[in-house]
Amino acid sequence: MKRKRRERWVVKLGSGLLTREGGIHLTQLQGIVAQVATLVEQGMEVILVSSGAVSAGMSALKLAVRPTEREALQACASIGQPLLMNAYERAFAARGLVTAQILITYWDLDSRALYANAQRTVEHLLGLGRCVPVFNENDALAFEEIEMLNRFGDNDRLSAHIAILAGATQLVILSTIDGLRTKPDGTGSLIRQVAQVDKKIESYAGSTRSQRSVGGMISKLETAKMMLAEGIPMVIADGRDPEILLKLAQGRREGTRFENAKDG
Repeated sequence: MKRKRRERWVVKLGSGLLTREGGIHLTQLQGIVAQVATLVEQGMEVILVSSGAVSAGMSALKLAVRPTEREALQACASIGQPLLMNAYERAFAARGLVTAQILITYWDLDSRALYANAQRTVEHLLGLGRCVPVFNENDALAFEEIEMLNRFGDNDRLSAHIAILAGATQLVILSTIDGLRTKPDGTGSLIRQVAQVDKKIESYAGSTRSQRSVGGMISKLETAKMMLAEGIPMVIADGRDPEILLKLAQGRREGTRFENAKDG
């Protein structure tokens, strides 16, 4: 009898979800961590892909508008990353778990040796049973590389690459929206299921309007294309729901699910 594969989720957390003008949104972050801890206790493996470093740095520097200059963005990322990881470390420690920070660039993913090393590291960390790896784009050092290769887009596309690298059973993208709706401004009817990202689906996308985020629905649909091509289900859902991950783990229909018809 074939052994059932353990659930392994990659959960991407957007900047707008984790930060606000005053800095890191600790209540929101701690609530998500509590849900992740519950999933781990239930036997699931969870990897986080976290945005928020630049936004956290902006708050520390009291900047209201996202910088456009290379040095300013790198400074924000350098200041914000340890603040963000410290918040994760404290929140997970309170639940008896440890975190592992992994900063990555496109060049890392493009190198066979580095890619294989990252896979082995992830497998070992998850094998410990009480560790949650936290990935982030290395904004502090890799500005030219990421600009040249088209930015991941608030880590949306990065989360797709990590889901593929880790052999995830599902990618969950949490932000301050409840899924894909039929109007670019985020209004209209909520679309529950998408089997193919065609021109009609793309017409529903709108870019972000936040000074603290990058990407928006456009980058999420690009991410969905990658996941559909790999046969990995993906969900876009509202991370402000205090039980969103638990609901998804129970099989409840939340947000917008992207899944090949044959796999659904």
